[in-house]
Amino acid sequence: MSQYERWMRLAIDEARATSASEDVPVGAVIVDAKGDIIATGRNERELHHDPTAHAEIVAIRRAAAALDDWHLDGCTLVVTLEPCVMCAGAILSARLPRVVFGAWDEKAGAAGSVHDLLRDRRLPHRVEVVAGVEADAAASLLLEFFEARR
Repeated sequence: MSQYERWMRLAIDEARATSASEDVPVGAVIVDAKGDIIATGRNERELHHDPTAHAEIVAIRRAAAALDDWHLDGCTLVVTLEPCVMCAGAILSARLPRVVFGAWDEKAGAAGSVHDLLRDRRLPHRVEVVAGVEADAAASLLLEFFEARR
């Protein structure tokens, strides 16, 4: 099992923890250059009635607080779903050098599916993107969530 797969399984555990709040099950972890987890996050939009409380944003805020620095260079964000445009903007602003994600978001993804903001050469910062890690497990959480609501 690769390091990315181990981290993704932790992000999947975070996603599962959204069940109490009725939030869409998306989870994230941020690891530092040594591979130590410095922050976690899960969707908390319903929990806090906050449209910006995506898993990535929650994790980025916590990582910045843990490091006492908004520059997250040297860190890796691992998230169960391809980041959206808002989250891609936050990733770029935080100067994260790498994003690892599980399931593609064919409706709103901004890391290669609908948009590719993270690798846009017109922007001053570009991010390495590793896609499809534990994609089936990450996607199945979302499928189960939305099927239960139909």
